[in-house]
Amino acid sequence: MNAMIFAAGLGTRLKPLTDTMPKAMVPVHGKPLIHILIDRLKSVGVDQIVINVHHFAQQIIDYVQSHDSFGLDIRFSDETDMLLETGGGLKKALTLFTNDAPILVHNVDILSNADLSSLYSQSTSTTLLVSERTTQRYLLFDGSDRLVGWVNTATGAIKSPYEELRTIGESNLTPSEKVKSATTAFRPLAFSGIQVFYPSLAPLMDTWQGKFSIIDFYLSICDRVPIRCTTQSGLRLLDVGKLDSLEAAEAFM
Repeated sequence: MNAMIFAAGLGTRLKPLTDTMPKAMVPVHGKPLIHILIDRLKSVGVDQIVINVHHFAQQIIDYVQSHDSFGLDIRFSDETDMLLETGGGLKKALTLFTNDAPILVHNVDILSNADLSSLYSQSTSTTLLVSERTTQRYLLFDGSDRLVGWVNTATGAIKSPYEELRTIGESNLTPSEKVKSATTAFRPLAFSGIQVFYPSLAPLMDTWQGKFSIIDFYLSICDRVPIRCTTQSGLRLLDVGKLDSLEAAEAFM
């Protein structure tokens, strides 16, 4: 079972902690976030992991190696020269996997009670774990749980390859009217930072160079290739991205 950990971010919202360490090394309940996630992935059967690194990259590498790679095949995708964001980071990391099995992709700063084993085993195509939590940016899905677009509730901005949604985004409606129209037609759901990626999509990334968002990539192909979502009953998520979230993270653990 393959997995990728997005751990290359600068962690600017966790300053001053991240002035001296990467976000992945911020401790919660006595362990760095990277340790917590690797343990979690190992417990559900993951045996090969690629971790992308950028900010204080060597600290992550040294920590993992000091723990004998947790008994797993762990490799590092080096982004020290340039931070590639989620899409560029995943594209580069694909070359390090030794097989074409689906990849469980997980942000290092997300704590959850998600059933990762079920998410992985039940996905038959690239699948995003989503929830109905309140956020400013929503992914939009049709009645068959297929991705069709994205909307920013603050600005009314809409991204989609579908004419129906593009027309709403380009109209003279107010931002709130655009949001209401888009979310009435399609189901708005919040992305969890956890997904299953199918490497069969890799050839469609050929024209994407350097840094780019994986969500922008999905939005560019979702009218041609099914990108689906799934929800889980009782899902609890915590984004450990800000200093004031650390206390909640301790309690969560």
